[in-house]
Amino acid sequence: MSHQLPDVQASQPDISVGLSQVGVTNVDKLVKIARDGKRPFVLMADFEVFVDLPSGRKGIDMSRNMQVIDEILEDAVSEPTYRVEDMCGDVAERLLEKHDYTSTAEVRMTADFVVREDTPASELPSQSTITIVASAEATEERTRAEIGAEVVGMTVCPCSQGMSASRARDVLRDLDIDAETIDEFLEQVPQPGHSQRGHATLTVTADGSPEVDLMDIVEIARDSMSARIYNLAKRPDEDYMTYHAHADAKFVEDCVRSMAEQVVEEFDHLPDDAVVHMKQSNDESIHQHNAHAERDVPVGRLRDELDGRI
Repeated sequence: MSHQLPDVQASQPDISVGLSQVGVTNVDKLVKIARDGKRPFVLMADFEVFVDLPSGRKGIDMSRNMQVIDEILEDAVSEPTYRVEDMCGDVAERLLEKHDYTSTAEVRMTADFVVREDTPASELPSQSTITIVASAEATEERTRAEIGAEVVGMTVCPCSQGMSASRARDVLRDLDIDAETIDEFLEQVPQPGHSQRGHATLTVTADGSPEVDLMDIVEIARDSMSARIYNLAKRPDEDYMTYHAHADAKFVEDCVRSMAEQVVEEFDHLPDDAVVHMKQSNDESIHQHNAHAERDVPVGRLRDELDGRI
């Protein structure tokens, strides 16, 4: 004799409070991103999936969430998927369809991705790792998708470099070097400053899809710091990175502002209501704390700020 299993999730909770995000995290899936005429990228991606929960329902259908995730990600593996943010949007929209009690569905994805490149001076093949960040939020009115990356580089502190330059100027003056030669020397030979490993995050969010290339985002984020870094570095590469970092010393705030300027220049097709998330965090070398700067801003407002209208 069979019996009907109770739907406990649909029952009234003891405490009637709605929740904005209920779902699953740490869902690992193998995802293939298609490329025209080339082998696909293969990513080991980590997913988080959430829906909102009204105050009159005890829980969500957790097994239904997992079924939808599996269905969509299996489609992504077997069929060409060119943008991970679109895939996230697809999952979010299907979640919304399958949960008649929800008004919002959210999907987040992160995955490590290896970029192949040559070292800057010795031109030896090397690899760098970036973290892809993608997400989507679906409501009955619209779907907004986000695409971006977290990258690593290095920065040099302009303040400590300025103190070193002042000391060098005093020493050269005591050696009876003329002021013009001192200026020329300090221009050609950047003085030491404390350096740190920097972590830059840049994402773009827009209705539907931001329509920006992930690798363009990566380039902007890497170029926002004092210098790029490489896993492989022969002595000429070390000299190259050290010199260029000290020749372009930047505060953590400068890195975020550099991202802002480059976004407006490179992504002039973005609508004003697209949102840019920019974050820089530096592992300070002479302090125990980290330095941090961050900004979330609509592209329209960013354009006005850079044009001096605000």
